[in-house]
Amino acid sequence: MTISTRDGLINALGNNSSRFILDKASLANAVAGQYYSLWRATGQPGQGAIPTSTAVCNNALTGAMNFAQQVDPATSYGAWASAVCANAAVTIEIHDRLAHMGGLNGTLLTAQTVNLDLNALSSDNLPDRIGGTNFSDVQWWLEWYADTGATASNANINVTYNDGSSGNLTVVAVGGTLRAGRLISLNALVPVAQAGLFIRDVNNVTLSASTAAAGNFGVTATRPRMTMPLNVANKTEAFDWAALGLPEIFNSSCLFPIELCSTTTTGTVRGGGKIAHG
Repeated sequence: MTISTRDGLINALGNNSSRFILDKASLANAVAGQYYSLWRATGQPGQGAIPTSTAVCNNALTGAMNFAQQVDPATSYGAWASAVCANAAVTIEIHDRLAHMGGLNGTLLTAQTVNLDLNALSSDNLPDRIGGTNFSDVQWWLEWYADTGATASNANINVTYNDGSSGNLTVVAVGGTLRAGRLISLNALVPVAQAGLFIRDVNNVTLSASTAAAGNFGVTATRPRMTMPLNVANKTEAFDWAALGLPEIFNSSCLFPIELCSTTTTGTVRGGGKIAHG
């Protein structure tokens, strides 16, 4: 069953929806034009735990925006949201945090195992949450949980693609003291020779040099669900189902916010919304 009419959507918004709350403290030491995870920011939802070995994420984790789980054939949709940020010219995105791992070390020069293979994970409704069977809906990130060091270093990231082939992504700089919360997109690092392929698994990460501080970083796989551009500081913006694209929110989805930052902090982020069921 789906919500297929405007009347059905209006009824679900008024009578059959789950509210979520967004109230996240600002993260310091940000860089304009870069993405930051609010998984570890304090507030609501609560501060998510730092992962260790590879794990599938779900709606029951601290850090996730919880919502009522539905019984098939009922479905859920992102139908309305509002948000405000203390900073201007930011974008708040709500992603489904599919799976994650942590514990990568900024001083080790040997290959560090990741082994986050979405093809091998099936718990918590993950096959439906992933979207396209070629993994084209999945966004991959390096995510920082504790600052690594200032010494210049590059990360060589070995992945497996949806066709089963493996190779290294374009190297990416990870020196210069990358701070907790920083996200680096891996999708953008797929080489031209592999254009049209999509990452299925991150196998390992190898640093070219020690950054001089171990820190803690890892790999996270997400699926974007809602996008909320906020152009004016401290001004609430509302986004209806059309602006959000009425994304389906699958059972067990681990919804959490990330931010495209515009200055040296993420700014306090507040808002909320409704997930309609029907």
